[in-house]
Amino acid sequence: MIKRTSILLCFFILICMETTNAKLPADANARFDSYKENFVLELWKVYPSWASSVGYHKYDSVLLIPDDASRNNELSFCRAHLDSLKKFKLAELSDLNKIDYYLIENQLKYAQWGITEEKAYEWNPASYNVSESFANMLGNDYADLNSRLRNFYVRMGAVSDYYSAAKHNIKNPTKEHTILAMEQNSGGLSVFTDDLNEALKKSTLPDTEQAAIKERATQVVSAIKRYTSWLGKLPNPNPRSFRLGKELYAKKFEYEIQSGYTADEIFKKAQQHKDELLVKMHDITSKLWPKYMAGKPMPGDRLAAIRQMIDVLSLNHVQADSFQAAIEHQLPELVAFIKNKDLIYIDPSKPLVVRKEPGYMAGVAGASINAPGPYDKNGNTYYNVGSLSGWDKDKAESYLREYNHYILQILNIHEAIPGHYTQLVYANQSPSIIKSILGNNAMIEGWAVYGERMMLENGYDGDQGVNSTEASPEMWLMYYKWNLRSTCNTILDYSVHTKNMSKEDAMNLLVNEAFQQQAEAEGKWNRVSVTQVQLDCYFTGYTEIYDLRESLKQSMGAKFNLKKFHEQFLSYGSAPVKYIKQLMQHDKK
Repeated sequence: MIKRTSILLCFFILICMETTNAKLPADANARFDSYKENFVLELWKVYPSWASSVGYHKYDSVLLIPDDASRNNELSFCRAHLDSLKKFKLAELSDLNKIDYYLIENQLKYAQWGITEEKAYEWNPASYNVSESFANMLGNDYADLNSRLRNFYVRMGAVSDYYSAAKHNIKNPTKEHTILAMEQNSGGLSVFTDDLNEALKKSTLPDTEQAAIKERATQVVSAIKRYTSWLGKLPNPNPRSFRLGKELYAKKFEYEIQSGYTADEIFKKAQQHKDELLVKMHDITSKLWPKYMAGKPMPGDRLAAIRQMIDVLSLNHVQADSFQAAIEHQLPELVAFIKNKDLIYIDPSKPLVVRKEPGYMAGVAGASINAPGPYDKNGNTYYNVGSLSGWDKDKAESYLREYNHYILQILNIHEAIPGHYTQLVYANQSPSIIKSILGNNAMIEGWAVYGERMMLENGYDGDQGVNSTEASPEMWLMYYKWNLRSTCNTILDYSVHTKNMSKEDAMNLLVNEAFQQQAEAEGKWNRVSVTQVQLDCYFTGYTEIYDLRESLKQSMGAKFNLKKFHEQFLSYGSAPVKYIKQLMQHDKK
């Protein structure tokens, strides 16, 4: 439950908006509120797995078959609701409802575009994977275990048809997505064996029901194995390129990022920011050089000097078998620092569970957050940590140097506190469910990146404790390296998908110009090969949030309060920053 002062802040914002919009027709907003309720209920019928993922469990037993019929139904849904939106006049809606209008419209147009133009269902075999939705049914105790297992059983009945439809859809897939699909689907098999068996042991279902569930699970495992085997043998002499292309990329950026900038504009900003970071990193390197490189001449080449300093500092890292334990140890320290500095309210009642990354999530990111949706606010938030088990010594050492003593702290700020975990707790308290379920990824990732800088600006340094007033030069250098990574995510993603950047040039950017370890750079290349636009979220959102804060600081002067800014910003849910900016600037007039 969110702190009372934060609730009052949310109500104050809403009252201000309603006062500002007092002259608007009340019936228009009442009708739109009613429309939104109906829209959401119909949305879940079209997307039952999405419904389950946000905590709406009415359709847990339903697994949608991804065939022509379901896509036509989705298109009909989109057309009908785009027509419905036209019945509302934006000028008659409150500011908060205008944002919901834009979010609904964007979602509908994005879904249409995905089916009719992007057509990833034809070339991305990794888009077909049932394991995560089933794992969530076992892992989250939103209902009694027996009921969840019965829904699990019914849902399993559609798995064979699901993968049959997937095989029918796939045409000329990319090699990269084919490999990912095989890896992730194989990794998810344990959901239907070990995980399910553990759940059945804890249940009170009669033996006959348990036997039926196990039998159907065996059929599911066979269906998944047939799918991965089929992919491995699929003749594909001329596979589609994993590169999206400039035209599709621009549209996907527009729909997914919803920024005040175009893809071209944010790419140019990222290039400029990269140059600014390198200047700052070289200045710190010059100051630290005598401390760590006494008697050794500093290279005249800027990149070489920075690289040597980073390499020395990166030797300070945890061991492979204590990586997850180190993360668990640092989280309470972050909470204590934030409380001491009074930066934002952290709700202690919302559980955060650090766990080994599940197999069905492997192959994309080394650390991530899975948060409960707005219907399941008391569910666990999982901090997924990639395992180094089975890695050879050199690969593990490279990874640990990348996530060294300093970077690991910044990673925890980003993923957990006050980053993703904190933001998503606030998002679930948003007065608008639309802003929660249609959350903007650039705002979500941008907040996490903003939080990194904000913490260091306020003196965070794990070596100095909660009373730290100034982060060390070492911490700042590593922060700039980390921020350079977010910046280069955009440069990489845009260049790979629209400029045909080669792997060799990508490695040069990441390793030589962004100082990443080889293992991290290889992982990023794999990631940009199987995702598009998502890597833009970090820098784009961060840039827009930071610029908004600085603008309000300048206009409000002594009245600006950092904690109030953070809590008000997060109170709007995961809305695009450009819309939050409109509301916050409007509120200050």
